[in-house]
Amino acid sequence: MAAMTAGARLEDRWRDILSVHARTMCEIDRALHPYGLGASDFEVLDILATEASEALGEGDARCRVHSLVGRVHLSQSALSRLIARLEKDGLVERSTCAEDRRGVRVALTRRGRDLHTEVLPLQRAALARVLGDGEGPEGPLP
Repeated sequence: MAAMTAGARLEDRWRDILSVHARTMCEIDRALHPYGLGASDFEVLDILATEASEALGEGDARCRVHSLVGRVHLSQSALSRLIARLEKDGLVERSTCAEDRRGVRVALTRRGRDLHTEVLPLQRAALARVLGDGEGPEGPLP
């Protein structure tokens, strides 16, 4: 059998990465579905919870929506729709940036913090099931 070309190996690695990502997102979605959350919803809540814990005692725990775009794998418009839905569900609140009136800040509400705390172990367990100790269900991760 002919040796695999560098391009074919790269393509195989890329497909392996996409496969692990898809399995992981599906597993998180299944775990969080009973709570009305998906993987992307959780990701935003988790980033906001991290921001809040890092800002503890330092003042404003609100995160600029623009800074979330590079941290979640959603387009600006998809992220805006997701935040609007989370706000409608009472999990986050939006406000205008004091230093830049065009900017929007978002923060967890008490309900959002409580839900994040409740589902965090479920999300981490889903990660462990799929990713384990560097091994996926079908062997080592790429």
